[in-house]
Amino acid sequence: MSSLLLVPALLRQLSPAAKLAVVTSDSKQFREDLLGISHPDERARIVIGGIEDGVFYQNVMKSPPVPTDAAEIEKDVAACVARLRAANPEIAALLITCTGLPMVIPAIRRITGLPVYDITTLCRSTLSSLA
Repeated sequence: MSSLLLVPALLRQLSPAAKLAVVTSDSKQFREDLLGISHPDERARIVIGGIEDGVFYQNVMKSPPVPTDAAEIEKDVAACVARLRAANPEIAALLITCTGLPMVIPAIRRITGLPVYDITTLCRSTLSSLA
């Protein structure tokens, strides 16, 4: 399961002029087909950014991976989101794809004031439909 399954639904929840920012661990390796969006107008509403230059990603890529302090992870994600928002002020929601980032989601919500979705959003929704 991937939080990217939320992309079509999130786009429909936003106003037509709003954009969805997808934050991934490595935007250079991100493939367009992962979005599940084929319509060019919808694709134009999605901006993608990564934390590949940050401490967290660099530590994860080491062998063995090096633990990273939550404050450093928050800093990496916040910097990525700030860059995306500076270039795209129409961003109205964030989707975090990396499963190593849910611990900083509350901080990112506080910092940005935006709704932030991730794999836990998708899992909670799925589990609540079963009970």
